[in-house]
Amino acid sequence: MSLTVTEPRIQQKINLLIGDYNLMLAQSIQDLVAETQKGTPNFSHYTNVFYELMQSKVDPPLESIWVYSALTVRSRNFTNDEPLNRLSVTKDLFELISACSVSCSSLKSIALLAPVVFELYKVIVDSKGRNLISKRNQKLIREIRSLVDVILGFLSVCCIKNLEEQCDNLIVPFKDLVSLWLDKNGSLESFLPLVSAEICREVGEGVCDVNRLAGVVIFEMFLIKLCLSFGVGIAGAQLEKELKSWVVSSITGFRNAYVFETLVRMLLEPTLPVTSLLTSEDEVLLRKALYDAVILVEYCFLNPERAVHLPAVQMKSLAMARLIITHEALEFLRENGDQKRAISYASAFSSSKLPSQIIKWITTQICMDEKATRSFGSSPKTLLKWLLSLENQGIRVFDDRILKSRAKLAVDNSKPDYKPQPSKLEGKDADSDLLFYIDNKGEVKDDDEEEEENKMNDSMSAAFVAAAHSMKMNKNGGTKRKEKGITGKTKKIKYLKVDLADNFDSTKERTSSVSKEGLSNGSEVDVRELSTSSDEDVEKDEQ
Repeated sequence: MSLTVTEPRIQQKINLLIGDYNLMLAQSIQDLVAETQKGTPNFSHYTNVFYELMQSKVDPPLESIWVYSALTVRSRNFTNDEPLNRLSVTKDLFELISACSVSCSSLKSIALLAPVVFELYKVIVDSKGRNLISKRNQKLIREIRSLVDVILGFLSVCCIKNLEEQCDNLIVPFKDLVSLWLDKNGSLESFLPLVSAEICREVGEGVCDVNRLAGVVIFEMFLIKLCLSFGVGIAGAQLEKELKSWVVSSITGFRNAYVFETLVRMLLEPTLPVTSLLTSEDEVLLRKALYDAVILVEYCFLNPERAVHLPAVQMKSLAMARLIITHEALEFLRENGDQKRAISYASAFSSSKLPSQIIKWITTQICMDEKATRSFGSSPKTLLKWLLSLENQGIRVFDDRILKSRAKLAVDNSKPDYKPQPSKLEGKDADSDLLFYIDNKGEVKDDDEEEEENKMNDSMSAAFVAAAHSMKMNKNGGTKRKEKGITGKTKKIKYLKVDLADNFDSTKERTSSVSKEGLSNGSEVDVRELSTSSDEDVEKDEQ
């Protein structure tokens, strides 16, 4: 039986015209948390109370929907803990929350799905230890993949709307809400299993930022989808290429700075939190794909002039984290003998907007001539050394002490620096295997801005073409280039995306549309291949 919104049977209606709604909601949650600590809690009364609280607002608070959903799930009697049964409950929970959040903002609708991701993750982990040969377990895997695609489709449709909106923060402690979904031994880290303990603390301590929580939910589903891509018959360079293509198209589609920030911060961790889902070898391959998507692509939604709705301190911290990530990725590649890709990363950094943005922020802060500091942007290590030297002089550069410590550790443990190779493309045709693309979707500029941007993009593209050639070098120093077809057209990659409709007035419509079509439809994005595979690995357009 599905979890559905039922009519309340409460005898006395909650009079919301008298008294403070938020106070009533907070007190009801506090009473409920106390009730859960009893040996035999009785939730029947609370289910009616929170239904009434949820129905009393056109745009109900996240807490009211979340608690009502938790109580509805608890009210079901389960005869067993079989994975298919648990997956069915997870599907019902997703449908219930999406139905209750019809009138909510996009980001709130996304943040509400945190318990769905939590329950889905537990089912996936449990499925890993089962006999995948049996028909029942094969059915389980198919239904898991189907639900993952449906949820990602829902998130994509939510992201059609303006994500520059800002949600109200929670009025009750996040840990109190989470406790309703956990057993006695559960913790906040177990509720958000695919992000670091540091991010969990940030979400759970103090006033919970709903915008940040929404970014975490998208990232967790993003990571689940990537992990499920392993073990389906594709491996090695081909799998890595498909992962990179999907990651780039997904980041471009979501266009959410909180998601990107979560991804970057997770790459700062020694290992990704996927040990329950992937082997150590698969984790390395996934990390490389994520490095490529973060370092070799210029996303326009991260430009300061486009992200004016975000706090300046957040954008600055994100830029610093990207700087450290680029440096650590270079060290990671060099330690693993991937010199060609390391050269491409160094070239990508020196030609990107990131170093100039950081230098501009700092020089504006300390009233220094920006032209005199441009040489510091030649490599990640050089720029980090300069920033740390300013810190030693008493100038606060890193707003986050953890980032400062990480930057110092990265520089102290690094090897001699790379020097990016200059471009020598004059008189040559561009290689079809470009390593970089600039996401200019949604840009609106006047003629002068557009001309200036085109010059910048041409310069950056030339640098990345040079990096592509350097990665194609054979052992004898020559270069190998893929032959173009007779038409001479550039090869396109088809990314899996939801066929997003133009008009979605409610999350209910989103859910029905996504559940019918899933992620079956694709859309082409004119993006060059990001792989470093050999010339023989030219593939046909993906489905």
